[in-house]
Amino acid sequence: MENQVLTPHVYWAQRHRELYLRVELSDVQNPAISITENVLHFKAQGHGAKGDNVYEFHLEFLELVKPEPIYKLTQRQVNITVQKKVSQWWERLTKQEKRPLFLAPDFDRWLDESDAEMELRAKEEERLNKLRLESEGSPETLANLRKGYLFMYNLVQFLGFSWIFVNLTVRFCILGKESFYDTFHTVADMMYFCQMLAVVETINAAIGVTSSPLLPSLIQLLGRNFILFIVIGTMEEMQNKAVVFFVFYLWSIVEIFRYPFYMLTCVDMDWKVVTWLRYTVWIPVYPLGCLAEAVSVIQSIPIFNETGRFSFTLPYPVKMKVRFSFFLQIYLIMLFLGLYINFRHLYKQRRRHYGQKKKKLT
Repeated sequence: MENQVLTPHVYWAQRHRELYLRVELSDVQNPAISITENVLHFKAQGHGAKGDNVYEFHLEFLELVKPEPIYKLTQRQVNITVQKKVSQWWERLTKQEKRPLFLAPDFDRWLDESDAEMELRAKEEERLNKLRLESEGSPETLANLRKGYLFMYNLVQFLGFSWIFVNLTVRFCILGKESFYDTFHTVADMMYFCQMLAVVETINAAIGVTSSPLLPSLIQLLGRNFILFIVIGTMEEMQNKAVVFFVFYLWSIVEIFRYPFYMLTCVDMDWKVVTWLRYTVWIPVYPLGCLAEAVSVIQSIPIFNETGRFSFTLPYPVKMKVRFSFFLQIYLIMLFLGLYINFRHLYKQRRRHYGQKKKKLT
């Protein structure tokens, strides 16, 4: 008696250049997979939802694809990759608007268009870096030098911020609230060193040594250095404020988890606890750090007004005095805008590492 022909469960996902199909069929024998007139034809003997049978389906794609599908058999499924003729994002897989009942999104591989574009840019950046390294010398040697350089940079920053964190913690445990008021004089030199060294991080992003986006790194560098060198560093009245403790402490908490993660990445290691801390600690600490910075700016406004530091008078015929506090008020707005940009960037990073439950598509 001839086996009944049935339809298997098929799951799909896409990138700008490729389509991925996962056919839920185990112990597959004699698969016949081809593309003719932009229609994928699949037929195979295997074990599916209805037991051992012949399973088949046909899919007419929304746009043109290359007629050479690539497939790989595993014990549990058949993985098919189809190249698009034109690199672009499709609104759906099939030409018919109504999705076939046997077809569903592959949430294990699913990305929305913006995430797919980020992945595409990362791959292109990796390809360009590889070409550049090949043109400049031995890829392996240059890659090892790059890893060694980044490892040492992250190690130095980790040690610096760890020293600040431990120092402030121990002083607080011994002196209590009294330790708040001489924080600047205790750890300012080390904070100056770490924040000046952070310029290297932004340069690395700008010239392609690291794949980190330039804008979030630049926002953090400029924002922190403005608070450290201008708001606090130039005004002795600010250096004895308790808010300095919270600004420095919150900065160091973020960095003592961020830099070890980068160090492990340089040596191709992944410690789940460190990774989780790197992509989680920022959620409460970044807003608190932003709040502490805002408080320091607000507290500095009357001091700058009283001393007149950095204020200036416009030339004739305007002759109007412009107080530096005006720029501080503008900075407060930019501070929370920068928080939004960095928060959005870090959220996307966390989502890429830990995934997000996608809404079921129709």
